[in-house]
Amino acid sequence: MSLKILIADDEPNIVISLEYLMKREGFQVSVARDGAEALAMIADDPPDLLLLDAMMPNVDGFEVLQTLQGQPERPKVIMLTAKGRESDVEKGRALGADDYVVKPFSTGELVERVRRLLSDDGPAPA
Repeated sequence: MSLKILIADDEPNIVISLEYLMKREGFQVSVARDGAEALAMIADDPPDLLLLDAMMPNVDGFEVLQTLQGQPERPKVIMLTAKGRESDVEKGRALGADDYVVKPFSTGELVERVRRLLSDDGPAPA
């Protein structure tokens, strides 16, 4: 059984690239175009990991993290965003992000970080 990743980002090119990359690595992938959609999808079928952009319409990534705080079925979260100031990183971590990756990013490094976070949940996909 492959692990599930939810990509929450409103930039179509980023979504296409991430979806392709994660599927190629053997993960099941779902996509949310904003934070409200991501929260609904998490409530319906929690993923193992959430790749979360900070800047999205309606409900932003920081609001998603705040909503997820303390939930027992909370997925692991990697913030994947252009907001790279130290204060943004600290805010993301304080709200519960497990990792914080600034765009643009290395796809190889992102895959390594995803695998490292998910290794606590069992073997990563082949």
